[in-house]
Amino acid sequence: MEKPKISIPQGTRDFDAPTVRKRHYLLDTIRQVFEIYGFQPLETPALENLETLLGKYGEEGDRLIFKILNNGLAEPSNRDKAISGMNNAMQGINDKWLTERALRYDLTIPFARYVAMNHSQMNFPFRRYQIQPVWRADRPQKNRYREFWQCDADVVGSSSLLNEVDLLHVYSEVWARLGIQAEIRINHRILLTALADRVGMAQQVTSLTVALDKLDKIGREKVLAELGQRGLDEGPLRLIDQYLSIQGSPDEVLQALGTLLGPVAEPGLTDLAFLVAHDPGKSHRALVLDPALARGLNYYTGSIFEVRAQGLSMGSIGGGGRYDNLTGLFGVPDIPGVGISFGVDRIYDLMEELGLFPDQVGGGSRLLFFNLGEKESEAAFALMQTLRSRGIACELYPEAVKMDKQFRYAERKAIPFVAILGSQELAAGSCVLRNLSQGKQETLSQEEFLQQAF
Repeated sequence: MEKPKISIPQGTRDFDAPTVRKRHYLLDTIRQVFEIYGFQPLETPALENLETLLGKYGEEGDRLIFKILNNGLAEPSNRDKAISGMNNAMQGINDKWLTERALRYDLTIPFARYVAMNHSQMNFPFRRYQIQPVWRADRPQKNRYREFWQCDADVVGSSSLLNEVDLLHVYSEVWARLGIQAEIRINHRILLTALADRVGMAQQVTSLTVALDKLDKIGREKVLAELGQRGLDEGPLRLIDQYLSIQGSPDEVLQALGTLLGPVAEPGLTDLAFLVAHDPGKSHRALVLDPALARGLNYYTGSIFEVRAQGLSMGSIGGGGRYDNLTGLFGVPDIPGVGISFGVDRIYDLMEELGLFPDQVGGGSRLLFFNLGEKESEAAFALMQTLRSRGIACELYPEAVKMDKQFRYAERKAIPFVAILGSQELAAGSCVLRNLSQGKQETLSQEEFLQQAF
Protein backbone atom coordinates (compact mmCIF):
# COMPACT_ATOMS: atom_id res chain seq x y z
CA MET A 1 0.00 0.00 0.00
CA GLU A 2 1.38 3.37 -1.01
CA LYS A 3 2.24 5.64 1.91
CA PRO A 4 0.05 8.74 2.08
CA LYS A 5 1.76 11.99 1.18
CA ILE A 6 2.07 14.19 4.26
CA SER A 7 2.13 17.91 3.61
CA ILE A 8 0.72 21.29 4.61
CA PRO A 9 -1.14 23.74 2.35
CA GLN A 10 0.99 25.89 0.06
CA GLY A 11 1.80 29.28 1.52
CA THR A 12 1.65 28.05 5.14
CA ARG A 13 4.46 27.00 7.48
CA ASP A 14 5.27 25.08 10.65
CA PHE A 15 7.38 26.93 13.22
CA ASP A 16 9.88 25.10 15.42
CA ALA A 17 10.80 26.22 18.95
CA PRO A 18 13.68 28.61 18.04
CA THR A 19 11.51 30.24 15.36
CA VAL A 20 8.57 30.66 17.73
CA ARG A 21 10.82 32.27 20.34
CA LYS A 22 12.18 34.72 17.79
CA ARG A 23 8.66 35.53 16.63
CA HIS A 24 7.64 36.16 20.24
CA TYR A 25 10.59 38.53 20.61
CA LEU A 26 9.53 40.39 17.47
CA LEU A 27 5.85 40.57 18.44
CA ASP A 28 6.62 41.55 22.03
CA THR A 29 8.87 44.39 20.82
CA ILE A 30 6.09 45.78 18.64
CA ARG A 31 3.51 45.25 21.39
CA GLN A 32 5.61 47.15 23.93
CA VAL A 33 5.87 50.16 21.61
CA PHE A 34 2.11 50.08 20.97
CA GLU A 35 1.47 50.07 24.71
CA ILE A 36 3.80 52.99 25.54
CA TYR A 37 2.08 55.02 22.82
CA GLY A 38 -1.29 54.47 24.51
CA PHE A 39 -2.84 51.87 22.20
CA GLN A 40 -5.01 49.14 23.73
CA PRO A 41 -5.37 45.55 22.47
CA LEU A 42 -8.27 44.16 20.46
CA GLU A 43 -8.95 40.77 18.84
CA THR A 44 -11.60 39.90 16.24
CA PRO A 45 -12.73 36.49 14.85
CA ALA A 46 -10.79 34.67 12.16
CA LEU A 47 -14.11 34.39 10.28
CA GLU A 48 -16.08 37.36 9.01
CA ASN A 49 -19.33 37.43 7.08
CA LEU A 50 -18.46 37.48 3.39
CA GLU A 51 -20.45 40.67 2.81
CA THR A 52 -18.26 42.38 5.44
CA LEU A 53 -15.15 41.82 3.31
CA LEU A 54 -16.28 41.90 -0.31
CA GLY A 55 -15.97 45.22 -2.12
CA LYS A 56 -13.59 46.75 0.43
CA TYR A 57 -10.22 45.87 -1.12
CA GLY A 58 -10.74 46.53 -4.81
CA GLU A 59 -11.22 44.03 -7.61
CA GLU A 60 -7.87 42.28 -7.10
CA GLY A 61 -8.30 42.10 -3.34
CA ASP A 62 -11.71 40.49 -3.66
CA ARG A 63 -10.19 37.68 -5.72
CA LEU A 64 -7.72 36.89 -2.91
CA ILE A 65 -10.35 36.41 -0.19
CA PHE A 66 -10.57 32.83 1.13
CA LYS A 67 -14.28 31.92 1.06
CA ILE A 68 -15.52 29.17 3.38
CA LEU A 69 -18.14 26.61 2.39
CA ASN A 70 -21.28 26.51 4.47
CA ASN A 71 -21.78 23.36 6.55
CA GLY A 72 -24.49 20.79 5.80
CA LEU A 73 -23.73 20.49 2.09
CA ALA A 74 -23.94 16.69 2.18
CA GLU A 75 -27.59 16.45 3.29
CA PRO A 76 -29.38 14.13 0.82
CA SER A 77 -32.16 16.61 0.06
CA ASN A 78 -29.61 19.26 -0.85
CA ARG A 79 -27.14 17.07 -2.77
CA ASP A 80 -28.11 18.28 -6.25
CA LYS A 81 -28.20 21.86 -5.05
CA ALA A 82 -24.75 21.46 -3.52
CA ILE A 83 -23.30 20.13 -6.77
CA SER A 84 -24.89 22.96 -8.74
CA GLY A 85 -23.67 25.55 -6.27
CA MET A 86 -20.13 24.18 -6.32
CA ASN A 87 -20.09 24.26 -10.12
CA ASN A 88 -21.19 27.87 -10.02
CA ALA A 89 -18.49 28.67 -7.48
CA MET A 90 -15.88 27.10 -9.75
CA GLN A 91 -17.01 29.53 -12.46
CA GLY A 92 -16.55 32.49 -10.13
CA ILE A 93 -20.28 32.96 -9.43
CA ASN A 94 -21.08 34.02 -5.86
CA ASP A 95 -23.71 31.65 -4.49
CA LYS A 96 -24.79 32.91 -1.07
CA TRP A 97 -26.26 29.52 -0.23
CA LEU A 98 -22.83 27.98 -0.78
CA THR A 99 -20.67 30.42 1.12
CA GLU A 100 -21.55 33.24 3.51
CA ARG A 101 -18.31 33.51 5.47
CA ALA A 102 -14.63 34.09 4.73
CA LEU A 103 -11.27 34.21 6.46
CA ARG A 104 -10.23 37.77 7.26
CA TYR A 105 -8.08 39.38 4.56
CA ASP A 106 -6.57 42.02 6.84
CA LEU A 107 -7.23 43.56 10.26
CA THR A 108 -8.48 46.99 9.13
CA ILE A 109 -11.90 46.06 7.72
CA PRO A 110 -12.75 43.82 10.73
CA PHE A 111 -11.72 46.74 12.96
CA ALA A 112 -14.00 49.11 11.03
CA ARG A 113 -16.82 46.58 11.43
CA TYR A 114 -16.10 46.43 15.18
CA VAL A 115 -16.21 50.24 15.46
CA ALA A 116 -19.47 50.38 13.48
CA MET A 117 -21.04 47.81 15.82
CA ASN A 118 -19.79 49.39 19.08
CA HIS A 119 -19.34 53.12 18.38
CA SER A 120 -22.11 54.19 20.75
CA GLN A 121 -20.17 52.76 23.74
CA MET A 122 -16.67 53.81 22.64
CA ASN A 123 -14.54 56.63 24.05
CA PHE A 124 -13.17 58.64 21.10
CA PRO A 125 -10.50 59.05 19.96
CA PHE A 126 -10.09 55.29 20.25
CA ARG A 127 -6.55 53.89 19.98
CA ARG A 128 -6.33 50.16 19.32
CA TYR A 129 -3.70 47.64 18.33
CA GLN A 130 -4.29 44.15 16.99
CA ILE A 131 -1.86 41.25 16.45
CA GLN A 132 -3.44 38.28 14.66
CA PRO A 133 -3.06 36.08 11.55
CA VAL A 134 -4.74 36.91 8.22
CA TRP A 135 -5.24 34.85 5.05
CA ARG A 136 -4.95 35.67 1.35
CA ALA A 137 -5.35 33.34 -1.65
CA ASP A 138 -2.19 34.73 -3.20
CA ARG A 139 0.41 32.86 -5.25
CA PRO A 140 3.01 31.64 -2.71
CA GLN A 141 6.56 32.84 -3.30
CA LYS A 142 9.53 34.11 -1.31
CA ASN A 143 8.39 36.53 1.44
CA ARG A 144 4.76 36.09 0.34
CA TYR A 145 2.49 33.67 2.21
CA ARG A 146 -1.16 32.67 2.26
CA GLU A 147 -1.27 32.68 6.04
CA PHE A 148 0.67 35.40 7.80
CA TRP A 149 0.51 37.71 10.79
CA GLN A 150 -0.23 41.42 10.87
CA CYS A 151 0.30 43.94 13.64
CA ASP A 152 -1.93 47.00 13.30
CA ALA A 153 -2.29 50.22 15.26
CA ASP A 154 -5.15 52.61 14.52
CA VAL A 155 -6.71 55.80 15.83
CA VAL A 156 -10.37 56.45 15.05
CA GLY A 157 -12.58 59.39 15.94
CA SER A 158 -10.06 62.14 15.19
CA SER A 159 -8.98 64.00 12.02
CA SER A 160 -5.87 65.56 13.58
CA LEU A 161 -2.61 65.03 11.69
CA LEU A 162 -0.96 64.54 15.08
CA ASN A 163 -2.32 60.99 14.86
CA GLU A 164 -0.29 60.40 11.70
CA VAL A 165 2.75 61.90 13.41
CA ASP A 166 2.29 59.55 16.38
CA LEU A 167 2.01 56.51 14.13
CA LEU A 168 5.10 57.48 12.13
CA HIS A 169 7.00 57.73 15.42
CA VAL A 170 5.71 54.26 16.37
CA TYR A 171 7.27 52.96 13.17
CA SER A 172 10.55 54.73 13.88
CA GLU A 173 10.69 53.46 17.47
CA VAL A 174 10.07 49.84 16.46
CA TRP A 175 12.75 49.92 13.76
CA ALA A 176 15.23 51.41 16.22
CA ARG A 177 14.52 48.68 18.81
CA LEU A 178 14.83 45.90 16.22
CA GLY A 179 17.97 47.36 14.65
CA ILE A 180 16.38 47.71 11.19
CA GLN A 181 17.45 50.50 8.83
CA ALA A 182 14.19 51.48 7.14
CA GLU A 183 12.68 54.37 5.27
CA ILE A 184 9.03 55.39 5.49
CA ARG A 185 7.64 56.42 2.13
CA ILE A 186 4.65 58.78 2.21
CA ASN A 187 2.16 60.14 -0.29
CA HIS A 188 -1.43 61.42 -0.31
CA ARG A 189 -4.52 60.11 -2.07
CA ILE A 190 -5.59 63.67 -2.92
CA LEU A 191 -2.52 63.90 -5.17
CA LEU A 192 -3.49 60.68 -6.94
CA THR A 193 -7.06 61.94 -7.34
CA ALA A 194 -5.71 65.20 -8.78
CA LEU A 195 -3.51 63.24 -11.19
CA ALA A 196 -6.49 61.13 -12.28
CA ASP A 197 -8.45 64.31 -12.92
CA ARG A 198 -5.62 65.81 -15.01
CA VAL A 199 -5.37 62.74 -17.27
CA GLY A 200 -9.11 62.21 -17.73
CA MET A 201 -9.52 59.34 -15.28
CA ALA A 202 -11.57 61.16 -12.66
CA GLN A 203 -14.10 58.31 -12.68
CA GLN A 204 -11.36 55.65 -12.72
CA VAL A 205 -9.16 56.63 -9.77
CA THR A 206 -9.04 53.04 -8.55
CA SER A 207 -7.86 51.80 -11.95
CA LEU A 208 -5.06 54.37 -11.86
CA THR A 209 -3.93 53.54 -8.32
CA VAL A 210 -4.03 49.78 -8.99
CA ALA A 211 -1.80 50.30 -12.02
CA LEU A 212 0.62 52.58 -10.14
CA ASP A 213 0.77 50.08 -7.28
CA LYS A 214 2.48 47.63 -9.67
CA LEU A 215 5.33 50.03 -10.38
CA ASP A 216 7.95 48.18 -8.30
CA LYS A 217 6.89 44.81 -9.68
CA ILE A 218 6.67 45.48 -13.42
CA GLY A 219 8.43 48.82 -13.98
CA ARG A 220 7.34 52.19 -15.35
CA GLU A 221 7.14 51.20 -19.03
CA LYS A 222 4.73 48.33 -18.38
CA VAL A 223 2.62 50.49 -16.05
CA LEU A 224 2.30 53.13 -18.78
CA ALA A 225 1.55 50.41 -21.32
CA GLU A 226 -1.22 49.04 -19.08
CA LEU A 227 -2.73 52.51 -18.73
CA GLY A 228 -2.47 52.94 -22.49
CA GLN A 229 -4.54 49.79 -22.91
CA ARG A 230 -7.19 51.44 -20.74
CA GLY A 231 -7.63 54.15 -23.36
CA LEU A 232 -5.14 56.88 -22.37
CA ASP A 233 -3.50 58.63 -25.30
CA GLU A 234 0.03 60.01 -25.55
CA GLY A 235 -0.59 63.35 -23.77
CA PRO A 236 -1.98 61.92 -20.49
CA LEU A 237 0.63 59.15 -20.50
CA ARG A 238 3.38 61.75 -20.85
CA LEU A 239 1.94 63.65 -17.87
CA ILE A 240 1.84 60.46 -15.77
CA ASP A 241 5.43 59.71 -16.75
CA GLN A 242 6.39 63.24 -15.67
CA TYR A 243 4.58 62.74 -12.35
CA LEU A 244 6.41 59.46 -11.72
CA SER A 245 9.76 61.11 -12.50
CA ILE A 246 9.55 63.77 -9.76
CA GLN A 247 12.47 63.49 -7.33
CA GLY A 248 14.51 65.67 -4.99
CA SER A 249 14.33 67.05 -1.46
CA PRO A 250 10.92 67.18 0.22
CA ASP A 251 10.53 70.88 -0.57
CA GLU A 252 11.50 70.32 -4.21
CA VAL A 253 9.08 67.40 -4.56
CA LEU A 254 6.21 69.36 -3.00
CA GLN A 255 6.85 72.35 -5.25
CA ALA A 256 7.05 70.19 -8.40
CA LEU A 257 3.83 68.39 -7.50
CA GLY A 258 2.02 71.67 -6.89
CA THR A 259 3.14 72.99 -10.28
CA LEU A 260 2.13 69.82 -12.10
CA LEU A 261 -1.22 69.12 -10.38
CA GLY A 262 -2.52 72.61 -9.62
CA PRO A 263 -4.71 73.98 -6.77
CA VAL A 264 -6.82 70.82 -6.39
CA ALA A 265 -3.77 69.09 -4.89
CA GLU A 266 -3.16 71.80 -2.26
CA PRO A 267 -4.85 70.05 0.72
CA GLY A 268 -2.73 66.94 0.17
CA LEU A 269 0.46 68.96 -0.22
CA THR A 270 -0.30 70.83 3.01
CA ASP A 271 -0.76 67.56 4.90
CA LEU A 272 2.51 66.16 3.53
CA ALA A 273 4.40 69.33 4.44
CA PHE A 274 3.13 68.96 8.04
CA LEU A 275 4.32 65.35 8.23
CA VAL A 276 7.71 66.21 6.77
CA ALA A 277 8.10 68.94 9.42
CA HIS A 278 7.53 66.27 12.10
CA ASP A 279 9.87 63.67 10.60
CA PRO A 280 10.66 61.06 13.29
CA GLY A 281 14.24 60.64 12.02
CA LYS A 282 16.79 61.99 14.48
CA SER A 283 20.18 61.94 12.72
CA HIS A 284 18.68 61.45 9.25
CA ARG A 285 15.34 61.77 7.50
CA ALA A 286 13.15 58.73 8.00
CA LEU A 287 10.43 60.02 5.65
CA VAL A 288 10.70 59.93 1.87
CA LEU A 289 8.13 61.71 -0.30
CA ASP A 290 7.20 59.23 -3.03
CA PRO A 291 4.63 60.52 -5.57
CA ALA A 292 4.47 57.03 -7.12
CA LEU A 293 3.26 55.42 -3.88
CA ALA A 294 -0.36 54.38 -4.49
CA ARG A 295 -1.37 51.51 -2.18
CA GLY A 296 -4.17 50.10 -4.30
CA LEU A 297 -6.68 49.54 -1.49
CA ASN A 298 -9.95 51.41 -2.04
CA TYR A 299 -10.50 52.66 1.48
CA TYR A 300 -7.62 55.16 1.83
CA THR A 301 -8.66 58.83 1.61
CA GLY A 302 -5.68 60.86 2.84
CA SER A 303 -2.03 60.29 3.71
CA ILE A 304 -0.62 56.86 2.84
CA PHE A 305 2.56 55.15 4.11
CA GLU A 306 4.80 52.28 3.07
CA VAL A 307 7.98 51.06 4.78
CA ARG A 308 10.95 49.56 2.95
CA ALA A 309 14.12 48.10 4.44
CA GLN A 310 17.16 49.95 3.17
CA GLY A 311 19.60 48.04 1.00
CA LEU A 312 17.40 44.96 0.45
CA SER A 313 15.25 44.00 -2.51
CA MET A 314 12.37 42.91 -0.31
CA GLY A 315 8.78 44.14 -0.59
CA SER A 316 7.23 46.47 1.94
CA ILE A 317 7.50 45.55 5.62
CA GLY A 318 4.76 47.94 6.71
CA GLY A 319 2.12 50.28 5.39
CA GLY A 320 -1.03 52.20 6.16
CA GLY A 321 -2.81 55.50 5.82
CA ARG A 322 -5.92 57.56 6.52
CA TYR A 323 -9.38 56.12 5.81
CA ASP A 324 -11.96 58.70 6.85
CA ASN A 325 -14.93 56.94 5.20
CA LEU A 326 -14.30 53.36 6.26
CA THR A 327 -17.04 52.91 8.88
CA GLY A 328 -19.44 54.53 6.41
CA LEU A 329 -19.21 51.26 4.49
CA PHE A 330 -21.16 49.75 7.39
CA GLY A 331 -23.73 52.53 7.66
CA VAL A 332 -21.92 54.56 10.34
CA PRO A 333 -20.48 57.69 8.66
CA ASP A 334 -18.30 60.49 10.01
CA ILE A 335 -15.81 58.46 12.07
CA PRO A 336 -12.37 59.38 10.71
CA GLY A 337 -9.47 57.00 11.14
CA VAL A 338 -5.81 56.40 10.39
CA GLY A 339 -3.67 53.31 10.93
CA ILE A 340 -0.45 51.46 10.19
CA SER A 341 0.43 47.78 9.82
CA PHE A 342 3.60 45.73 10.33
CA GLY A 343 4.33 42.79 8.02
CA VAL A 344 5.55 40.42 10.73
CA ASP A 345 6.60 37.54 8.49
CA ARG A 346 8.67 39.72 6.17
CA ILE A 347 10.22 41.50 9.15
CA TYR A 348 11.14 38.10 10.61
CA ASP A 349 12.75 37.00 7.33
CA LEU A 350 14.61 40.32 7.16
CA MET A 351 15.96 39.98 10.70
CA GLU A 352 17.06 36.39 10.04
CA GLU A 353 18.84 37.45 6.86
CA LEU A 354 20.67 40.29 8.63
CA GLY A 355 21.32 38.38 11.88
CA LEU A 356 19.45 40.92 14.02
CA PHE A 357 17.93 38.55 16.59
CA PRO A 358 19.82 38.58 19.93
CA ASP A 359 21.64 35.30 20.58
CA GLN A 360 19.69 34.48 23.74
CA VAL A 361 16.29 34.81 22.03
CA GLY A 362 16.38 31.41 20.30
CA GLY A 363 17.38 29.46 23.42
CA GLY A 364 15.29 27.19 25.61
CA SER A 365 16.53 25.24 28.62
CA ARG A 366 19.75 26.52 30.16
CA LEU A 367 20.48 23.40 32.18
CA LEU A 368 19.91 19.65 31.83
CA PHE A 369 19.98 17.38 34.90
CA PHE A 370 21.22 13.90 34.01
CA ASN A 371 19.09 10.97 35.17
CA LEU A 372 21.38 8.48 36.94
CA GLY A 373 18.83 6.46 38.90
CA GLU A 374 15.69 6.71 40.98
CA LYS A 375 17.15 8.29 44.16
CA GLU A 376 19.54 10.48 42.16
CA SER A 377 16.75 11.81 39.90
CA GLU A 378 14.56 12.60 42.95
CA ALA A 379 17.35 14.75 44.41
CA ALA A 380 17.99 16.33 40.99
CA PHE A 381 14.30 17.11 40.66
CA ALA A 382 14.30 19.00 43.97
CA LEU A 383 17.29 21.10 42.87
CA MET A 384 15.65 21.69 39.49
CA GLN A 385 12.43 23.00 41.07
CA THR A 386 14.43 25.43 43.18
CA LEU A 387 16.12 26.83 40.06
CA ARG A 388 12.82 26.95 38.17
CA SER A 389 11.31 29.01 40.99
CA ARG A 390 14.08 31.55 40.30
CA GLY A 391 13.19 31.74 36.61
CA ILE A 392 15.97 29.47 35.29
CA ALA A 393 14.78 27.18 32.48
CA CYS A 394 15.95 23.63 33.11
CA GLU A 395 14.85 20.02 32.68
CA LEU A 396 15.56 16.49 33.91
CA TYR A 397 16.21 13.73 31.38
CA PRO A 398 13.23 11.36 31.87
CA GLU A 399 15.02 7.97 31.66
CA ALA A 400 18.16 6.61 33.30
CA VAL A 401 19.97 5.82 30.05
CA LYS A 402 23.65 5.94 29.11
CA MET A 403 25.33 9.27 29.72
CA ASP A 404 26.43 9.53 26.07
CA LYS A 405 22.80 9.63 24.98
CA GLN A 406 22.00 12.34 27.56
CA PHE A 407 25.01 14.38 26.42
CA ARG A 408 23.85 14.12 22.80
CA TYR A 409 20.37 15.26 23.81
CA ALA A 410 21.81 18.36 25.49
CA GLU A 411 24.03 19.18 22.51
CA ARG A 412 21.23 18.81 19.97
CA LYS A 413 19.00 21.13 22.02
CA ALA A 414 21.88 23.59 22.46
CA ILE A 415 21.56 23.38 26.27
CA PRO A 416 24.74 25.06 27.55
CA PHE A 417 25.01 23.37 30.99
CA VAL A 418 24.50 19.87 32.37
CA ALA A 419 24.29 18.84 36.04
CA ILE A 420 25.46 15.37 37.09
CA LEU A 421 24.20 14.07 40.41
CA GLY A 422 25.29 10.45 40.92
CA SER A 423 25.50 8.26 44.00
CA GLN A 424 28.85 9.75 45.08
CA GLU A 425 27.57 13.34 44.71
CA LEU A 426 24.36 12.39 46.51
CA ALA A 427 26.33 11.04 49.47
CA ALA A 428 28.64 14.08 49.55
CA GLY A 429 25.87 16.67 49.09
CA SER A 430 27.58 17.93 45.93
CA CYS A 431 26.85 18.25 42.22
CA VAL A 432 29.02 18.18 39.07
CA LEU A 433 28.39 21.14 36.75
CA ARG A 434 29.65 20.92 33.17
CA ASN A 435 29.78 23.88 30.77
CA LEU A 436 29.35 22.26 27.35
CA SER A 437 30.34 25.31 25.31
CA GLN A 438 33.64 25.70 27.19
CA GLY A 439 34.28 22.04 27.94
CA LYS A 440 34.89 22.85 31.64
CA GLN A 441 33.65 20.84 34.61
CA GLU A 442 33.67 21.50 38.35
CA THR A 443 32.29 19.88 41.48
CA LEU A 444 30.28 22.19 43.71
CA SER A 445 28.37 21.84 46.93
CA GLN A 446 24.65 21.89 46.28
CA GLU A 447 24.47 25.30 47.98
CA GLU A 448 27.15 26.67 45.64
CA PHE A 449 25.47 25.01 42.67
CA LEU A 450 22.19 26.78 43.37
CA GLN A 451 23.94 30.16 43.37
CA GLN A 452 25.35 29.78 39.84
CA ALA A 453 24.27 32.17 37.07
CA PHE A 454 23.21 29.87 34.24
